[in-house]
Amino acid sequence: MKAKTARDDRARALEMFAIVVAEGSFSAAARLLGLTPSAISRAIDRLEERLGVRLLLRSTRALTLTAEGHAYLCGARRILADLDDVEQEIADQGAPRGRLRVSAALSHGRLCVVPLLGEFVQRYPHILVDIGLTDTLVDVAAGQADVAVRFGPLADSPLTARKLGETRRVIVASPTYLARHGTPLVPEDLHGHNCLSFNFRRAEPIWPFRKDGRDCALSVAGSIEANNGETLGQLAAAGVGITRVGAFSVAEEIATGQLVPLLEEFNPGDVEAIHAVFVGGANTPARVRVFVDFLAERLGNPAA
Repeated sequence: MKAKTARDDRARALEMFAIVVAEGSFSAAARLLGLTPSAISRAIDRLEERLGVRLLLRSTRALTLTAEGHAYLCGARRILADLDDVEQEIADQGAPRGRLRVSAALSHGRLCVVPLLGEFVQRYPHILVDIGLTDTLVDVAAGQADVAVRFGPLADSPLTARKLGETRRVIVASPTYLARHGTPLVPEDLHGHNCLSFNFRRAEPIWPFRKDGRDCALSVAGSIEANNGETLGQLAAAGVGITRVGAFSVAEEIATGQLVPLLEEFNPGDVEAIHAVFVGGANTPARVRVFVDFLAERLGNPAA
């Protein structure tokens, strides 16, 4: 019986701590919980004493989280969210529901993920999709998103990854640019061209090639750098220069003739894997599981 009481107290402490941080003061949390500020303060004191660390720095003006407090808050929010998910799923006979926070890269998100969301919410009407498009990596483990779509090699982490597909790289230019400046026939010809590159890969842009059966790399230079392939493709279609981007970001322009693939015989065939990363495990919310399954189904199908 004592063990059960202790578990109940810990669950209550998680909820109380999260509310104190969200409300910004003991008095505001007390009003929300129907308690006195002194009762809230004593509860936080007991929590800190049990953990042996300071979670909050108190002043007359504000409450500030310590590093340990921030870690405890992330864990508390995940646990409380899991509890809400379990109760909601049971109440609705297991139907996935709730807010689903999704993070995707600007170009891939706009071109490949966003067009699928209408179908997804029709299939799962109780899920509210909250999507953010950014090329900045969000911290899924810290609770900044439920699912993130990532490109390329993944760093070691406790997160679960599900492969959604892959994309190859292609070098492209517009017919108008090639008419003015000539068509490069071998990789070295790029030294005489305006090569538009990413600004977040390396300080010195390097494009890989395969020549005479051997892999090699070529340093290129140009007048514009950007943080996403859609922008680089748009600049290339406007005749500004030559670029090397993910094929998905310029598929429409190639199909309509606005862009022409170049140096394909020297393409090393390098591809970037596309993964969905999320906090896995037995307690993964149903809304996360069905969304990842949906992305794997739709993005993993070339015809789709």
